[in-house]
Amino acid sequence: MPDDAQVDHRVGRGTRAELISRLTEAIGSVTTPHPVRVAIDGPPAAGKTTLADELAVVLRAQGRDIIRASIDDFLVPLAQRYRRGRYSAEGCYFDAHDRAALCRVLLDPLGPGGDRRVRYMACDRDVPAGAVLLFDGVFLLRPELLDRWDLRVFVSVPFERTVGRALDRGRASPVSTAEIERSWRERYIPSQRLYFATARPADHADIIVYNDQLERPGWEVRSPVQPARTGSATPPGPVAERPPGRPGRSRRGRTL
Repeated sequence: MPDDAQVDHRVGRGTRAELISRLTEAIGSVTTPHPVRVAIDGPPAAGKTTLADELAVVLRAQGRDIIRASIDDFLVPLAQRYRRGRYSAEGCYFDAHDRAALCRVLLDPLGPGGDRRVRYMACDRDVPAGAVLLFDGVFLLRPELLDRWDLRVFVSVPFERTVGRALDRGRASPVSTAEIERSWRERYIPSQRLYFATARPADHADIIVYNDQLERPGWEVRSPVQPARTGSATPPGPVAERPPGRPGRSRRGRTL
């Protein structure tokens, strides 16, 4: 985490470019002897993937070695994800992802004492200590993952706005709008409410991005950050993550 003893809250709203500049500065301020592991968390359809991709472009231009990854690459088989039912919020939160594999192949090798050897998807290489992992997805600030991030970004969007985005993105899909909305209202939003209630992710975020207005986002930078912060206010309204191109699907086309 950025090293300093006093917390300085900075809140603003501006252009997309200004947001990206603030975030790249925050990433650059993190000093660790190993790659910087950045979590970009938030509910579905908040714009996490787009944000991570934008950051990757800028950081690569600055000469940083970037590892881009997503929680969608750690989805377990469909039968396991739906073992509590297709519309189960608990199943979405507890059963959808292989968190042990995420720690084993990415977070721990890139963390303190790790060998910096990445064996992820088609990638099998050693990465330099100055590299940056940009990892987007849902439920990243849950207790079992919390201390494995060096910078925690939470993308916040009101839940109703995420429903609208999901419906817009699903217009070209063969899945009906009724099915999209049902998935959102019975599985995805309730799973986020469960996450908020049990993990309180906004309380642990170093930066909250208010992404309700894509071209004029807001942000709250908490700098420097304490490893285990409590008592912070939750952001106004729920959050959203990378919105799937089809209802109930990740951007890479896998059903959540």
